[in-house]
Amino acid sequence: MIRLIGYFFGVGTTLALLVAAGIAIYISHVAKDLPDYEVLAKYEPPVTTRIHASDGSLMAEYARERRLYLPIQAIPDRVKAAFMSAEDKNFYNHPGIDITGLGRAIIVNLQNLGSGRRQVGASTITQQVAKNFLLTSDQTYERKIKEMILAFRIEQAYSKDRILELYLNEIFFGFGAYGVAGAALTYFDKSVNELTVAEAAYLASLPKGPNNYHPFKHADRAIERRNWVIDQMVENGYVTREEGAKAKAEPLGVTPRRNGSYLFAGEYFTEEVRRQIIARYGENALYEGGLSVRTTLDPNVQLIARKSLQNGLLKYDMLRGYRGPVTHIDVSGDWGVPLGNVKGLEDVPEWTLAVVLDSSATGLTIGIQPTRQISGELVKDRVQGTVSKDDMGFAMRHFVNGKSVRAKSPAEVLEPGDVVFVQKNEGSDDTYMLRQVPEVEGGLVAMDPHTGRVLAMVGGFSYAQSEFNRATQAMRQPGSSFKPIVYSAALDNGYTPASVIMDGPITIQSGNTTWTPKNYDGTVAGPATLRSGIEKSRNLMTVRLANDMGMKLVVEYAERFGVYDHLAPYLPMALGSGETTVMRMVSAYSIMANGGKSIKPSLIDRIQDRYGKTVFKQDERGCEGCNATEWKNQPEPELVDNSEQVLDPMTAYQITSMMEGVVQRGTGATIGELGRHIAGKTGTTNDEKDAWFIGFTPNLVVGLYMGFDTPKGLGKGATGGGLAAPIFKDFMRVALDGKPNTDFQVPDGMKLIAINRKTGMRAAEGDPNTIIEAFKPGTGPADSYWVIGMGADGSNGAGGPLSPQANQAIQSGGGGLY
Repeated sequence: MIRLIGYFFGVGTTLALLVAAGIAIYISHVAKDLPDYEVLAKYEPPVTTRIHASDGSLMAEYARERRLYLPIQAIPDRVKAAFMSAEDKNFYNHPGIDITGLGRAIIVNLQNLGSGRRQVGASTITQQVAKNFLLTSDQTYERKIKEMILAFRIEQAYSKDRILELYLNEIFFGFGAYGVAGAALTYFDKSVNELTVAEAAYLASLPKGPNNYHPFKHADRAIERRNWVIDQMVENGYVTREEGAKAKAEPLGVTPRRNGSYLFAGEYFTEEVRRQIIARYGENALYEGGLSVRTTLDPNVQLIARKSLQNGLLKYDMLRGYRGPVTHIDVSGDWGVPLGNVKGLEDVPEWTLAVVLDSSATGLTIGIQPTRQISGELVKDRVQGTVSKDDMGFAMRHFVNGKSVRAKSPAEVLEPGDVVFVQKNEGSDDTYMLRQVPEVEGGLVAMDPHTGRVLAMVGGFSYAQSEFNRATQAMRQPGSSFKPIVYSAALDNGYTPASVIMDGPITIQSGNTTWTPKNYDGTVAGPATLRSGIEKSRNLMTVRLANDMGMKLVVEYAERFGVYDHLAPYLPMALGSGETTVMRMVSAYSIMANGGKSIKPSLIDRIQDRYGKTVFKQDERGCEGCNATEWKNQPEPELVDNSEQVLDPMTAYQITSMMEGVVQRGTGATIGELGRHIAGKTGTTNDEKDAWFIGFTPNLVVGLYMGFDTPKGLGKGATGGGLAAPIFKDFMRVALDGKPNTDFQVPDGMKLIAINRKTGMRAAEGDPNTIIEAFKPGTGPADSYWVIGMGADGSNGAGGPLSPQANQAIQSGGGGLY
């Protein structure tokens, strides 16, 4: 019997050794092909890029995987506790594999053999890290063995905190969110530090199967899973029973955070920044690099800019009548669903879509578009309201078959089923004003002239309607707003504000083509000073001035100011017939406001990589002494501006002073009502296709244009002074409110002399036509009367012939009018 037992023991031992050897050989075979777990030390997952305004407000996030990487120290204990309770309660005690949990899983799987149920894996957090980072998700025993081997090795190479950090930053939560920080923002619009026990428990329930516990599709299942996690947290001692009961009583409370832009009214600005980052670093850096971008946008100034431009566009559009409804739907049944499917303008929250339910001689009865929940179900009650005849007065002039018709009753304009935009009357719950999206468009830019920082940008009426940015992408003729460049070139090259030019008829002959420019009002004023020419925006004087000093000089300054890259040297270009952008024009005016120093327009102040290292900084000014270790009675450090001097500082002041006259008594006189020190210039292009105004204070430059995307006339009498200047005025009224009325600084050495505004000569005492003019050292009022552009025989004079290549420029419009 003893020999038999010994025999069986020997056989068993041999078999055991053979099995062990076989297992060892198999494991050795599997292990030799395992991936290198040391890559975890260099883990750099795709991370969300975040764009912020100058005050830190979040503007937008861009990511292929919505993830914000957090070090383990930044993750609250209750969040870590929730995930360990849900996934691996013995995480800090096992060597990578939980033997107890593995044993339970084996028993369950044996019991479920043949049942068709999915096998239980019993993976620890370390095993999940091995699978997620280094292996596939194949449901095989070989992959499971590889996972266990890697888990042992990872535990030996890294601390528990590092492993948990990797896990919490890598896992997928659904809704495009990766990592616990991204999930907290995506599901609850909160940082992880703000998560409640219930919220943390719900997030901890998601890695097992995000779609299985969808907060809207499977809400009951999601709450059940969340409550199980809370029970585990109580059982493991992370929260008290009272805290657990309170957490289980809470609803899911999921409030999904939308993608894209978050800062109201900043869509055009944000999109421009996005394009710049891609151009600078590429798409991968934007969508995976985790950049932190601090922009120059001032949210308050942006709101003012948006409102000013929108109001100006609406005012112009409403004066020209109503073009009809957005669309038409059937209102014989439940109108809420078809109306809910009509797309509105999400970036114009003051407006809502409505359907006409009844129209009569007194007004409209309307149904308001129901709001939506993320599940797609209409949840708001069908709300009705009214639009009185007075609140749709502009629509009484409407279009039928392309012709303007005057209606006597609202019923002639709209009928039941017509879908329209409306805006609630202030102080009312159920009365509305009729609205329509304007056809006319425009762009506006506000800039700090000393740094080039773009404080606000509006690229059109609505980004939701059109993503085309008219502030940076629209190429338009600047018209007479280009004239200050011409006059700056003259003042920088021997002319003075008191130089007299003939404002009289002039004809330019080029081959068989004759160009006869005219002033906007068709009149001539005779001899007048440069100041008068720019204040009254006289085309004939500008053409003569450009002809007298030569277009090559005008071209040089236009390119030096950055208005154009290449400008054809033809006289019509002196009147602004070349195409440029609002951004370029505002940058050019900023040079004048900045004492003649060049500026580089910038939408981005600073870019940091995922580790906080600054990889781009716009401000390149030096600062000697800024990093002194101690104070030894040395003077305060000063920022050294090494910008190129594009224009003589005295010339910059002269042209600024002349443009102050535009505001005080010229074509932009409406702005003078603000009582501020403002310089600026109107601009109207040929056939009134575009209306411009660009102006500035010592610390703020603002420029805008109004025009149709497909250029056509704005209407007879539509000028920069009548259309664009009021928008500028509305902007400045609010933007400058509460700020000091700072005057423009006179450069040292400049002489201020009283002259006669008509003759340009020194004024006699008591002369009612006196004006104080600025002169550079060595210059002053003329001693004798001399008129530029007048022939020796006293004739009006004429410019020289244009080259044949100029004919096209002449035919294309010939430039600014007013």
